[in-house]
Parts: sequence; C-alpha cells; structure tokens
Amino acid sequence: MALVAQVILQADEELRYPTSGELQSIRDFFATGEQRLRIASTLAENEKKIIDKAVQQLWQLHPDYILPGGNAYGQRQRALCLRDYGWYLRLISYGIVAGDKAPIESIGLVGVREMYNSLGVPVVGMADAIRCLKTASLALLDAEDADTASDYFDYVIQAMS
Repeated sequence: MALVAQVILQADEELRYPTSGELQSIRDFFATGEQRLRIASTLAENEKKIIDKAVQQLWQLHPDYILPGGNAYGQRQRALCLRDYGWYLRLISYGIVAGDKAPIESIGLVGVREMYNSLGVPVVGMADAIRCLKTASLALLDAEDADTASDYFDYVIQAMS
C-alpha cells in the first residue's frame, strides 16, 4: 500500500487529483499483488532451505570466514550470520510485498555499510551473502517470479557494493 499512500499524499500535497499515470500505477500495483504475495510466501516458507543453501555457497566462496579468526568462526558468530541472512531475506520480502524498494532502504539499508565496517564485518562478504541468497531464492521461483524478485535482491547487493 506504500504506492497508494504515496500517490494520495503527493496529490494532496499539490492540491490536485491523482493523474491518469498515477492511477495507472495503482492499477498495476493491484494487478501484480497476487504475484508479489506468491513470491513472498515462497521465500517465507523456504527461509531455512534458502539460508542453508546460501550459506554453503558463501562458505565455498569465502572459506576463511569460518576458519579461526574469521567473522563466522564459532557457533555464536555463525548463528549471528544466519540471523542476518534471515533478516535480509525478510527485508527483501517486505519490498516485494510493497512493490517498492523504499521499505528496504528505510528499514534496512540506511547506515548498513557503516554498521558492518564498525563491527569489522567485510561488506563485500555481505554483498556476496545476498548474492547467494538470491541464487538460492530464485531457484525456487518460476521465471516470471524470479525476474520480479531479482530486482529487489540486486537493490540490496548494489547498496552493499
């Protein structure tokens, strides 16, 4: 509903009715609602499977992360990584449901680089983790749904790159 609220607030702020283009964007938003909910449901129902597969890929890319001294060395550190990966998967799902990347930005990306840098977490590794989440997630979707979801993963990857 973020799009609907945005259109209404913008028109109201400018003391006008929504334009035909704005109304068409609302129509399109509702027309894709079933698809967006289907994608979000698939991601939610398969969260553990997606994260497990993504983590295996990530450890293959960066085996040093799980070695002594690595950011994911030890049970506690690994659990924190898995928690973050689940959080980003949910965040991407929020954007998909909203049909907008604004919730991703406002809820999860503001200050993310600074936070990970201050914690000593390699931001490049986080971008790779999101790439792995993307690969594992898109493998569960049909081509059309994967194409739609891909943009949301790419948005997070770009923010971390």
